[in-house]
Amino acid sequence: MQDLIRQLLAELGEDPSREGLVDTPKRVEKAFKFLTSGYDADIDRVLNNALFTVDYSEMVIVKDIDFYSLCEHHLLPFFGKCHVAYIPSTRVIGLSKIPRLVDVFARRLQVQERLTNQIADMIRDKIAPLGVAVVMEATHLCMSMRGVEKQNSFAVTSAMHGAFRDKARTRMEFLELIKLRSAVPGMREPAGYACVGEE
Repeated sequence: MQDLIRQLLAELGEDPSREGLVDTPKRVEKAFKFLTSGYDADIDRVLNNALFTVDYSEMVIVKDIDFYSLCEHHLLPFFGKCHVAYIPSTRVIGLSKIPRLVDVFARRLQVQERLTNQIADMIRDKIAPLGVAVVMEATHLCMSMRGVEKQNSFAVTSAMHGAFRDKARTRMEFLELIKLRSAVPGMREPAGYACVGEE
């Protein structure tokens, strides 16, 4: 990878051997390995048996989870907040494991729409809740640094399953609790792709 990064620096018109860039290939390789470490993650090891049988059927919410990911179209960061809710049927996930699940999928080359679905689908698969909801809001540097150059825009995506999809009252309770109801009215319209089709 370091040889490729040296080639990239040269293609950009830089001198990879100058003092400020000598160690850049090593640093970039280390950074990219960390930022894409989700590919190597074992979900079961991440959860570490933190799935518990409980007699509880009310909404569980972990909100304002910071996440950082890389847009697969431009390899530029997108980052923001993730809000996760589920209604247990028989099992719950240890609360600290939900941010870890978010990190597993965020630390891959992504689009926000797929990232949102992957988190919701994994929770649904692992504990079979009565419903699961994930809302993500993010700033995309591929929109603010380049392209349309809209620095104040952000994208909101959602995945709603079970009770959150079927029961408007449950969905609206979740949105009220995360204070995003006005930003995502009704959750009916799919979010637009942030950078699909851009050159």
